[in-house]
Amino acid sequence: MKKLLLIWILLLGNLFLCLPVSAQERPLEDELYAGSACLMDGQSGRILYEKDGFTKKANASTTKILTCILALEQGSLSDTVTVSKRAAGQPPVHLGAREGETFLLEDLLYSLMLESHNDTAVMIAEHIGGSVEGFAQLMNQKAELIGCENSYFITPNGLDDADQNGSHGMTAADLARVMRYCIMESPKKETFLEITGTSSYTFWNREETIIYNCHNHNAFLSMMPGALSGKTGFTADAGYCYVGALQQDGKTLIVSLLACGWPNHKDYKWADTRLLMNYGLDQYEICDVLDRSLPAEQLPVKDGQHEGSLSKDSYVPLSYLEDMGQQSLNILLGKNEKVDRKVNLPDMLKAPVKKGTKVGSVSYLLEDEVLKTYPVYTAGSVKKIDFIWCFAIIGHKYCMKGS
Repeated sequence: MKKLLLIWILLLGNLFLCLPVSAQERPLEDELYAGSACLMDGQSGRILYEKDGFTKKANASTTKILTCILALEQGSLSDTVTVSKRAAGQPPVHLGAREGETFLLEDLLYSLMLESHNDTAVMIAEHIGGSVEGFAQLMNQKAELIGCENSYFITPNGLDDADQNGSHGMTAADLARVMRYCIMESPKKETFLEITGTSSYTFWNREETIIYNCHNHNAFLSMMPGALSGKTGFTADAGYCYVGALQQDGKTLIVSLLACGWPNHKDYKWADTRLLMNYGLDQYEICDVLDRSLPAEQLPVKDGQHEGSLSKDSYVPLSYLEDMGQQSLNILLGKNEKVDRKVNLPDMLKAPVKKGTKVGSVSYLLEDEVLKTYPVYTAGSVKKIDFIWCFAIIGHKYCMKGS
């Protein structure tokens, strides 16, 4: 009997070893083709997963999301843009515009984001920044304001380049941050989403001598329900790159990929994007973590006036000032994640105390990162004990006895 049981155990063990690796729940990084990857919560900007996400690498035409949002914020869609010799000389993929030809900036943004035309990027850069070099300064300044930690831009189209300050590129985490800014924070986010979500677009040059047709190469838009936006990229140094965004079930997820294969592996980026998006949808849920109760109803006040005898203590009520019943704190949480509530209040206040004075706070933390802080205020006033108040209390006491 024991020998038979041992045989069955050995057979089951061998069967398990023969199963496909995916059936054994391989680590996520082993499933990914990309050298660098990042999955970000679009609402909070929190990184939910990363694989070598903080190493700077060439990022190819994903650069153009920053070029686009800068043009939207600092230019006007009705601007006329003239093609320079430098722009006309850009390598494929290009619009094929000729020196001296003119276009509406709005039309060029569709050329930039749908077809990823390199000459269009230079036209836009020269129009907005005065020159490619001037526009690169704007790009680096904007990236810093967005919160990028290890990015450097030289070209508006993402073509591989380097100068005395380093090579053109960014981290997967920074690429996700820029996309989050474009779709969530920029004052031009609606226009950005409209452009990048368009399947095809046709326009004339301003001379109305040539018509141009653009088709969106972001296949992710038709891959998953709720796909919002995205940008592909490829150069010899960068390999295939991608950044995309999705909204589904109340969640906003952003995926960025760098070094995601080289020819002939063009589809690796789509497999990785789907894998990470599904991971975010399956492993994270939106939770309202707000505790609407006060951390304390009141605080004692040293040397404070009050009703009653001299021996009584003085207290002041507390308030959030805002109606917490109307508030919520929705956080995307993993299955094993927990938000901590940290109360910061003094043990006692000292009179005088004015109504509406901030006396503390309640903070919500996830892995020591502060998600939100709510100030706590006094909901009343307390005067300091003085001679007149003491005299009044004593007088009232004796009057009560006399009656």
